[in-house]
Amino acid sequence: MRRHRTLAAFAAAGVLASAGCAPSANADGLHVVVTTELIKNWTEIVGGDRVAVETIVPPGGDPHSYEPSPNDAAKVARADLAFTNHLLLEDHPLIKLFDANVPEDVPNLSLAENAEPYGAKLIPLVEDVGLDVVWLGFGVRGETETRSAEIDIRLTGATGPGEVTMFLTDAFGTPEIYWNTADGLTDADAISLPPEAHTHVNWTFTEPGVYELTTAATADDDGAITEIPEATFTFAVGVNPREVREGAAVLDDGHADLTADLDTRSFVVRDDERGDLAPADVVIDVPTRSIEEIPDAEAFAFLGEPGQELYQLPQAVLGKHVHGEIDPHLWQNVANAKAYVEVITNALIEIDPDGRATYEANRDAYLAELDELDAEVAAAIDSIPEADRQLVTTHDAFGYLADRYGMQVAGFVVPNPAAEPSASQVEALTETIADLDVKAVFVEPNLHARADVLRRVAEDQGVQVCTLHGDALPQDAPTYIDMMRQNASELSRCLGGH
Repeated sequence: MRRHRTLAAFAAAGVLASAGCAPSANADGLHVVVTTELIKNWTEIVGGDRVAVETIVPPGGDPHSYEPSPNDAAKVARADLAFTNHLLLEDHPLIKLFDANVPEDVPNLSLAENAEPYGAKLIPLVEDVGLDVVWLGFGVRGETETRSAEIDIRLTGATGPGEVTMFLTDAFGTPEIYWNTADGLTDADAISLPPEAHTHVNWTFTEPGVYELTTAATADDDGAITEIPEATFTFAVGVNPREVREGAAVLDDGHADLTADLDTRSFVVRDDERGDLAPADVVIDVPTRSIEEIPDAEAFAFLGEPGQELYQLPQAVLGKHVHGEIDPHLWQNVANAKAYVEVITNALIEIDPDGRATYEANRDAYLAELDELDAEVAAAIDSIPEADRQLVTTHDAFGYLADRYGMQVAGFVVPNPAAEPSASQVEALTETIADLDVKAVFVEPNLHARADVLRRVAEDQGVQVCTLHGDALPQDAPTYIDMMRQNASELSRCLGGH
């Protein structure tokens, strides 16, 4: 059974309580369990003294990487109502925690997926990292019964003149190894992804030549197993890719994913520019310019001796970075936050009809405050000279802010997290800041580990390093309205507004 539904699905199924049997608002209120501080803030405002809200991700925590504990499972199991953001904002173990432990007859709602009918504007998650090699990751697409399904993509065969590794580095630069042919192939050589997700990884090859890597996939969807047969991908490492297979498409730049398609039970190469390509029709170029030295750090000893050269396609984005096609940070557009509030209000009314008057009055008063906030944020950003409305940040959390209020998310090269940035990578970031005459760059307080290179280059260029709040509320003023006011004020102050 699907453990996550929309509001309409709950109502149609008749599982929401009627007025005669709804959980009563007692001294402690309805027990609502949510993933993040932002959702807690909105729910407490609408619910007033009829709700008691408990959040799983702690204050200042990062929902992208939070690892739940057994105590968190107990919290979720006591819920009368549960809210997540989803659209792959939260790390998959957190979503699985909710789907496995929210009681069967309790609404378990993703706000982002439910917000569009209430006027929310969803935008694609656009990634533009100016690498001079292909940016190659893994993806999953296709229908599943549950959002907590897991899809394991396994390396089942590898041929070539040298060894191959595929690994991911977390926000602190620590590698998580998925494949290393030097250790032999086992069933453990797999990367696990949630539905409709993709992730970025590092690929390394020790010798030049032609490599063929064969993969298969298994989807576990609440016990229902789907197998995706093997597919073979060809890599031209340090050799001319156009001489490897006549007529094949050569992937040598841009962004592409080796994608497991659950609907067709097959693999495709999903390229941002060319669409879907059959694995047999593609050669992936790993050119000589991709040569890097193995860093002198114990964590990277699995690659070989420090200083040894190898060919590398970089992860590009710092930290574990699993996401879908839609940007999940809807609330950076205040109009979208209003849609979230509508979803929360209607969910509370469905489960506690006696509280309708309270919930609707609280909603109406708060929506009026959000209208004022929307105008305030717009005015602050309008005060910035148009040429200076450039956003350089550590995290792709501000696309909705840029779209709503007329800013530009500036692209820049994020260095490969497996090694110290090369001179060319630092130069590319420096040139981006210089070419755009960027007045300031912005870091998030809960993501300092990802900001080292950005901070260093900005300081070398005499550019201000300022603060924006993306996924976590300011600890000195922990409300959504405070957060957006601080962001608007900081943008205006740092980028020349008034």
